[in-house]
Amino acid sequence: MVTMSDVARLAGVSKMTVSNVVNNRPGVSDPVRRRVLEAVQQSGYRLNVNARTLKAGRTGVIGLAVPGIDQPYFGTLSVNVIQAARAKGFHVAVEQTDAAEEGEANAIAQSHRLQFDGLIISAVILDPREQAHTWADFPIVMLGERDFGHTIDHVGMDNEAGSRAATEHLIERGCTRIANVTGWSLEGVHVGSRRYHGYKEALKAAGIPVDPALVCLSGMGLETGRRAVHDLHEAGVEFDGVVAVTDTVAQGVLRGLADLGLRCPEDVRVVGFDDITVAEFMTPSLSTINPGHRWMAEKAVELIVARLEDPKRPPEDYTAPFELKIRESTR
Repeated sequence: MVTMSDVARLAGVSKMTVSNVVNNRPGVSDPVRRRVLEAVQQSGYRLNVNARTLKAGRTGVIGLAVPGIDQPYFGTLSVNVIQAARAKGFHVAVEQTDAAEEGEANAIAQSHRLQFDGLIISAVILDPREQAHTWADFPIVMLGERDFGHTIDHVGMDNEAGSRAATEHLIERGCTRIANVTGWSLEGVHVGSRRYHGYKEALKAAGIPVDPALVCLSGMGLETGRRAVHDLHEAGVEFDGVVAVTDTVAQGVLRGLADLGLRCPEDVRVVGFDDITVAEFMTPSLSTINPGHRWMAEKAVELIVARLEDPKRPPEDYTAPFELKIRESTR
């Protein structure tokens, strides 16, 4: 049986260095890391995960559960969580919940079964105040828009303030007929409703009445953004600005404007929300709200580690700082 000492001799490093590499701990240079990994592959060494778990009481794996890994925002979030976890010596296992109660509950249960060290979950349905018995002894960090009443570690984004800043930016650019292309509903607490409130607050502060004809309940996809622009045009509703609920919706809005021969930003200025990677490379490049991806990811991982070190500490609630990114779509 190949041992860690065998790998160390083959790579010409210490046993501790091999341990740091195979456990993905920081502090090892890239050339040394590559040499150790080559020695691991050449020797056929296999890490005994069960033995490590029994010895350390941890697996070195954090779960990340998101509604859909095919959605650009959650792809960006996943990359940032993986990077933040790696810096703390953890791997990340990503699970898709489909924004369903069963999917979210299964993600928590699976994290227990696989003995993950903790779980970061973007929960749409589950509420710890109703389901506390399922995770009371397990490190969990909730992400998202909902207020959990300081009953569980939570990291959220400033949806209202971000959307308000996006709307104020359009007002400052001279827009007076600003459409809000949002989600399916304005009821309840979710991305669409929170960002709509920010839009409404900005209009009110500027003395601009909210015109229901400019509020488009379109959904959260590319086609729904495109369809919203066509619907406004077909209804004869004039608009010179659009605040889109997400960058993906904003991308659909840009396609809809192009369909109708409307120029952006000359005829209609557009702002998104999320600052996904592709936003900077759209034509025109998209002005948007960066909600603090890296900040949220690093804070969520920090909270998992803090809970592992002190399971009895009080839950903490954080809101990430946002930044308005001004690009071609509003210049």
